[in-house]
Amino acid sequence: MLKKVETQTVDAIVIGAGITGMYQVYALREMGFSVKGYDGSSNVGGTWYWNRYPGCRLDTESYTYGYFGLKGIIPEWKWSERFAGQPEMLRYCNYAADKMDIRKNFQFNTRVVTAHYNESTNRWDLALDDGSNVSCLYLISAVGPLSATRMPNIAGIDGFKGESFHTSRWPRDPADPSGAKQIDYTGKRVGVIGTGATGVQVIPIVAKSATELFVFQRSPNWCTPLGNTPITGEEMDKLRSDYENILAFVKSTPTGFPYERNKKKASQTTPEERQELFESLYDMPGYGIWLSGYRDLLTSKTSNSYLAEFIANKIRQRVKDPVIAEKLIPKDHPFGTKRVPMETYYYEIYNEPNVHLVDVRETPITRVTPEGLQVGDKTYELDVLVYATGFDAVTGSLDLIDIRGKGGVPLKQVWDDGPLTYLGLQVGGFPNFFTLVGPHNGATFCNVGVCGGLQVEWVSQMLGYMRDHKLSYSEPETDAQEKWTQQVYEDFSKTLLTEADAWWVKVKTHPDGTQTRRAMVHVSGGPEYRKFCDEVASNDYEGFVLK
Repeated sequence: MLKKVETQTVDAIVIGAGITGMYQVYALREMGFSVKGYDGSSNVGGTWYWNRYPGCRLDTESYTYGYFGLKGIIPEWKWSERFAGQPEMLRYCNYAADKMDIRKNFQFNTRVVTAHYNESTNRWDLALDDGSNVSCLYLISAVGPLSATRMPNIAGIDGFKGESFHTSRWPRDPADPSGAKQIDYTGKRVGVIGTGATGVQVIPIVAKSATELFVFQRSPNWCTPLGNTPITGEEMDKLRSDYENILAFVKSTPTGFPYERNKKKASQTTPEERQELFESLYDMPGYGIWLSGYRDLLTSKTSNSYLAEFIANKIRQRVKDPVIAEKLIPKDHPFGTKRVPMETYYYEIYNEPNVHLVDVRETPITRVTPEGLQVGDKTYELDVLVYATGFDAVTGSLDLIDIRGKGGVPLKQVWDDGPLTYLGLQVGGFPNFFTLVGPHNGATFCNVGVCGGLQVEWVSQMLGYMRDHKLSYSEPETDAQEKWTQQVYEDFSKTLLTEADAWWVKVKTHPDGTQTRRAMVHVSGGPEYRKFCDEVASNDYEGFVLK
């Protein structure tokens, strides 16, 4: 006789143990909700657990990232660098988890396989990959916008005899504090596929010791200097004493970063004035060159072209071979319409005799062979092959779970042509299901450490309101969802962001060859987003069906 499997029942389930999921579990538990978290990793950290590749670090100022609301963490933690590396970020996540004491609420090494809404009970029934089942009233996704690994579709990919791995699944060494296996590239021929934000961090590190490094580039990116420096004890003390003002400032900016747009349009300036500003921003650490430029950078092709040409000239100055320099300059998208990779001596690497740039747009990769890569009629023999090919962004991690709402309709089917949401937090037909840092909300195109935390607090307040008013059902009104989704698409369409195949655009190719392009992010800025959400809350959660 088969033993009946018991189903655990809780008020809320949070999927994901990254910086946002950890905080959501803590917030609900402190409010008295019974809450359980699940994550496929063996510990907390999310992106900082999985991304262990050499050179991995924040492109957000460390002191503006995470847990501002938890007074026991921010005043005590001391950052060592302006842009913390992955080992320090993982230590920070573990420290925060200890302070919140949230590991007891998580089940690790466990993935959610299915999540089906049960209309008769108004609950979500989940099946886990360990064979167990769990049921909850509120289902909250905190899977992250960049966590579903994307491998390239290349023939023979499983036949390579050397070492190969995706950057987000770097080999583990439990004895190393970072969890990363330290690989010695001395005497080895290494290939890196991809020159996005990850590849740009990996490539200079690997190039230091590899006998030969082949960089297989399809699409160059507009990369700018990170400008990382240590944070002295005196500087840290000053930052810690001023955290309230820092938080107030980053919350006031559109993206949650410590930068303000120049109030002028580029057309209102002289060439000399523009050059002076661009030089100062290029020398500024972090995203200043992207986020502190002229206010029409992402709406005016002329304004954008001024900055793009400035960056292009910087690349030409830093790369000695003019042919290689031109291959490293993007020709297919305006500056800033894709995430701007922050680099440290990236371009200078191409001046080294052991580094070779291979243009696979000009001649595509044919297949992976047991010995390396075949590109056209040429074979590159390799000992190590690194895939820095990014992620199936924003909706990708949700697509990996069989999520079904009312009538058994799959979420993936509802979002087939592009996301439909209200506030980027709920979807019609999926009651009591919340998506943190998901499509169309104010945390995805933002400093997640700040904006994700603010979303956690808003959702927690909403669930507290429902409990206080003896409500147990929340779903967007059809009109509210349609208006919100349409507004997101309209706002996005007014920018140059439409001209790039960035991770924040969902591109669907139809059988007849036509394409549908849908924005997966809210681009009107954090303050505007939060203002709207606060108005919704103050009007008894207008736009939601609550009962």
